[in-house]
Amino acid sequence: MQSTIQAAVHTTGTQPLAEASQPGRLVSLDVFRGLTVMAMILVNNPGSWDHIYAPLEHAHWHGCTPTDLIFPFFLFIVGVSLVYALDGARQHPETHGRTMLRILKRAAILYGLGLFSALFPSFDFSTVRIPGVLARIALVFLVCGIVFLKTTWRQQLGLLATILVLYNILLQLVPVPGYGPANLEASTNLGAWLDRTILGEAHLWKQSRTWDPEGLLGTLPAVGTGLLGMLTARWLRQREVAPATKVAWLFVAGGACVVLGLIWNGWFPINKSLWTSSYVLYAGGLAVAVLAAFYWLCDVQGYRGWIKAPLVYGVNAITVFFLSSLVPRLLNMIKVPSPNGPTGLRTWLYDTFFVPYFSPINASLAGAIVCVLIWLGILWVMYKKQIIIKV
Repeated sequence: MQSTIQAAVHTTGTQPLAEASQPGRLVSLDVFRGLTVMAMILVNNPGSWDHIYAPLEHAHWHGCTPTDLIFPFFLFIVGVSLVYALDGARQHPETHGRTMLRILKRAAILYGLGLFSALFPSFDFSTVRIPGVLARIALVFLVCGIVFLKTTWRQQLGLLATILVLYNILLQLVPVPGYGPANLEASTNLGAWLDRTILGEAHLWKQSRTWDPEGLLGTLPAVGTGLLGMLTARWLRQREVAPATKVAWLFVAGGACVVLGLIWNGWFPINKSLWTSSYVLYAGGLAVAVLAAFYWLCDVQGYRGWIKAPLVYGVNAITVFFLSSLVPRLLNMIKVPSPNGPTGLRTWLYDTFFVPYFSPINASLAGAIVCVLIWLGILWVMYKKQIIIKV
């Protein structure tokens, strides 16, 4: 699942905002983050978009595939990380002003990275996509960071419930101007209308230009996903509770969220593009269970022999996500001769080293796996040299 990028080389004693990989933090969180970003790289970089195994694609509309879990897992991790990064500052109200400025600064940098990625390489501001993955991460980080500083866990739980119910009401009861009754169709739901009204069609997802999967209204329940992560972290930080008890109750809570999400799916369908309330509970419940399992294995039982690959991804997660979106475009700007005329270097590499040796769908998968492995090699070297790029 981090020029415009603000870099810093890790030194002992430096504690970056929302970083959970330092001594005394959760190893399991970096592992979870790393596996999530590895999955993100895999699904975002197939050899060919025309040949993809079904689990590596998003659901067409309603429904949920494994790929649809990647982004909510990452936002859940953002919520967990915030608690570990800001708990000390939260206990000192006199520092809240400075802490909020730090939160705002990091959110601005994250959004700037997303905007740069959307602009590159043409830098056409007239059609640049304003929403996006990094933009949503930035907004969730900003809102959840401020909420954590200023509210109790009970207030956060109440806010989560309010957001989920309110969003359901907005999408299923509020009429859509110019279209009539409330509906959940891609181009005519309330969120799509709001995006077109405020941002304009030219600045939405280029595959549709009539709606955006990371639109404005959908960011509201995405904040709910971050809140679930915050509530999970606050439970994990209860020092008077035994680790086994923490894990047991996390599995109970995660399972309850999944069941509630599936029940709610009956009238407000699970849908990633709309980020429906049922989707928040379903994906968030699974995220709680996954973190609980990793926490038990890595932090409690100490089984860490297998974690190196996800760990090196986890400590430079935003970096690899940002760069992996730019490198394919850079490679295809380099033209090389081919029987059909000049072609981009990335396309030539894929056609030369993958297409002749696999079936179309396996060639596409092999290309994605090699991409993950190449980035693993780069990140491994960075990890060995203690180079961790911060934003």
